[in-house]
Amino acid sequence: MDEGNRTTLHEFILLGFSDLGEYQKFLFVLFLMMYILTLFGNIIIITLIVKDSRLHTPMYYLLSCLSVVDIGFTSTTIPKLLINLLLEAKTISFAGCFTQMFFFHSIGNMDSFLLALMAYDRYVAICRPLHYTMMMNKKLLLLQVSGSLVIVCLHSLQYTLRTSKLTYCGSNKIYHFYCEVAPLFKLSCSNLRTITLIVMVEAGFILCIPFLCVAISYGHIISTIMKMPTAVAKLKTFSTCSSHIAVVTLFYGSTVSVYVRPPSSTSVLVDRFLSLMYIAVTPMLNPFIYSLRNKEVLGALRKVLGK
Repeated sequence: MDEGNRTTLHEFILLGFSDLGEYQKFLFVLFLMMYILTLFGNIIIITLIVKDSRLHTPMYYLLSCLSVVDIGFTSTTIPKLLINLLLEAKTISFAGCFTQMFFFHSIGNMDSFLLALMAYDRYVAICRPLHYTMMMNKKLLLLQVSGSLVIVCLHSLQYTLRTSKLTYCGSNKIYHFYCEVAPLFKLSCSNLRTITLIVMVEAGFILCIPFLCVAISYGHIISTIMKMPTAVAKLKTFSTCSSHIAVVTLFYGSTVSVYVRPPSSTSVLVDRFLSLMYIAVTPMLNPFIYSLRNKEVLGALRKVLGK
């Protein structure tokens, strides 16, 4: 693009669902209810784990971390979306856009790392039960969670910094409801070849490592379960993993629907609704999956309600 046509952008416009006109108020109510359910469900899970000493185990410590992360993840985008559904001005500042991008990617990636740690916890509990207290002690668990947090923050920081240093020119309209890399690339007049390659390689790495950890852990778990002598023992052991398997399936299923598919396979509007599955629906359902499918959590809930 010619230098004379370049402009310095100080803000972006998040068009989101603005093309739906009169349906925006309905979407506001729907998304607000989903956000409230997300906050309510995850706060209940955190409260139960803190209050009930029976849940002071590595698995439930990781579950409480997952609930904190889910609250943070959905809070990076949904409140701004709710405001934009009500107001005519749907702007976000340049700094605000990249701040949102940093927290969105760091918290979102932390979600996948926590799921990997939870899968590892189930692997140790089922496949190496005699070593569980040694391999999943509090100090080691804190180190694993802290290390994961450092990795995702450093990854997201360089990811955000590289994108913010691009030259943006012409239109400032982002055809999405949050600041995402792909829509921003369309507004840039910089040479994107290098940064696109870096983003693809790093994003693939940061997503594949936790997924491989989950897959390997469950490969060993399934192998161990299949060697058990009775169907009752197999079912009882598998039931300890059922909630986590449901959450992993929901998380990676929604992630794949958003990021791992041909760009032209869906319309822009469908793409936004698929993103909502990943951003809003999954964090909303996670606490209910764990509470409805977990006898210990249900027991803690009955205990709290009884008091």
